[in-house]
Amino acid sequence: MTAMMFIVMVIAILLCVPIGIVLLMSASIPGLIDSTFVVNLEYLFRNTVQAFNNFSLIAIPLFILSGVLMARGQISKKIYDIFAYFIGSLPGGMPSAVVITCLFYGAISGSGPATTAAVGAMTIPMLVSMGYDLTFSAALVAVAGGLGVIIPPSIPFIMYADSSGVSVGAMFIAGVLPGFLIGALLIIYVVFYCVRHGEDKKKIKGVVDGLRKDGFLKVFRSSFWAILSPVIVLGGIYSGFVTPTEAACISVLYAAIVSLLIYRTIKISELPAVLLESIRTLCPCIVIVGAAAIFAKVITLLRIPQAVVEALGGVAENRILLLLLINVILLIAGCLIDTGAAVLIMTPILLPVVKLVGMDPVHFGIMMIVNLSIGFVTPPVGMNLFVAASLTNLKPMAIAKQAVPLLIMFAIALLLVTYIPAISLTL
Repeated sequence: MTAMMFIVMVIAILLCVPIGIVLLMSASIPGLIDSTFVVNLEYLFRNTVQAFNNFSLIAIPLFILSGVLMARGQISKKIYDIFAYFIGSLPGGMPSAVVITCLFYGAISGSGPATTAAVGAMTIPMLVSMGYDLTFSAALVAVAGGLGVIIPPSIPFIMYADSSGVSVGAMFIAGVLPGFLIGALLIIYVVFYCVRHGEDKKKIKGVVDGLRKDGFLKVFRSSFWAILSPVIVLGGIYSGFVTPTEAACISVLYAAIVSLLIYRTIKISELPAVLLESIRTLCPCIVIVGAAAIFAKVITLLRIPQAVVEALGGVAENRILLLLLINVILLIAGCLIDTGAAVLIMTPILLPVVKLVGMDPVHFGIMMIVNLSIGFVTPPVGMNLFVAASLTNLKPMAIAKQAVPLLIMFAIALLLVTYIPAISLTL
């Protein structure tokens, strides 16, 4: 039954069947083969719907709605301006400001593709106008956009917490240092690239001077409300004043007030379109969450995690080799499956395995998300690649080739996160 279930899954994925449907199809196979198996079709659909009865999952649609409001409200430009004001004149300063903007915008959107789209639509044309290579600019935004799922609030973090039973707040706190580590490594490469290939200092000076001529106070006032958004959301969670779900409610309210009343970049007449875009983003996520819950149940009943441990044999006794092997598995999964779906599929299989070597579930969750976020920029799925390609009319593979050095820096961060638990667990 197990072999048939995964054969059906692989074939369906190759045929580009939606992941939620793939999981439901795979979970139904054991019941169709063996009528005595507890997960029959009635059980499958009843428990799929029941999986939605989870308070923490309410945060997913709310953070999606908040991210759409902020994107349409052009918040990314406000964030970029303040960082470009300070570091724009330094070597690699303007593209480095893109990385920092992705860090902060990730604390608003919780999504890699959303971060890539919102930041890229504004910064890629600006970087090209200053003389930076178009392919490099697109690759930078695509890779840095992956920070959107590492810096909290992160939708994959919520999905992992739901699958593993760990606290959403613990995942959010644990993601801060890894996110800043990755951002720092990306900036190191950006500075190296710019020093090696040179920059058009005259054009850069013109843009930076344009920001600075109005003075710091004007730029700060313009960017203040945008930067304050992640401070309010994350500060409320970390202080214990609100739960992650309550913070999601605050995030939506704050995004609406800032976009509608303060910056006035969204009109009330546009709200139906905002809600429709949010629903289109949400529906696939919710189907996957429900389907993954029953898929995890089937995996447990078939004792697949125990079979994985037995198959690994002596490797399971070597922590270093085991974690390296799991990273390889997750890298491959990230190339083929959407990040959220990969989290929900792989967590019930791999979490029991890493627990055997004493790995903290929160640490494993951070390692998994960092790993899978590389998949945003790796074919054939690579959602950030396609978003960046749509913004630039470049071919996704051309962007992927340019992104290789940046992904190497991402991989270095992954190894550090994997083998140094303190990076994830200190806070």
